[in-house]
Amino acid sequence: MSTQPHMTAPMQQHMRLEYPMSLDTFDTYAEAQRAVDYLADKEFPVQDVMIVGTDLKQIERVRGRLTSGKVVLGGLLSGIWIGVFVGLVFTMFEGGEGLVTRMLSTVVIGALFGAVWAWLGYRSTGGQRDFTSISQVVASRYEVFTEHKHVHAARELLAELDPMRAAQEQLRRNQERARAEHERRQPGQIDPEG
Repeated sequence: MSTQPHMTAPMQQHMRLEYPMSLDTFDTYAEAQRAVDYLADKEFPVQDVMIVGTDLKQIERVRGRLTSGKVVLGGLLSGIWIGVFVGLVFTMFEGGEGLVTRMLSTVVIGALFGAVWAWLGYRSTGGQRDFTSISQVVASRYEVFTEHKHVHAARELLAELDPMRAAQEQLRRNQERARAEHERRQPGQIDPEG
């Protein structure tokens, strides 16, 4: 596993396992989480377990059309919150009369500033992104790993959780081993078992 350049050394150390071995691969994070939770319930040392999401993809869900009115309204609301914050800071450090007036003036100035700033930002895009959306990066598969010293115990526990799945995973591992052995043999070599 490669490490990210912005990760500190202690963080990198927490993200490593000693000789990790795969326990199983799941289609959803919920299934992988269920497996790790089951191991934890059985008092397995889950501090030596890792869930790795692979085949990452970004999903963007379009929520609606973006209009000047919606942009201005959003900026207005954001500006109000900024105005409330600034007004509260002023009232904390300055006592005396006119607190309500000062608070209202910071809210109005914040609202106007937020609305104008949002509208200018929207106009500067030239209509290239006239929609709102939310996006998320998700994995296509989730693989659960554990340190080599715990792999047999973990596989036995997961076999209790879902015996059919455990049998299918064992069959997949055996097929991979057989395929690797077949590719390892040189052409023209006689197979002593066959």
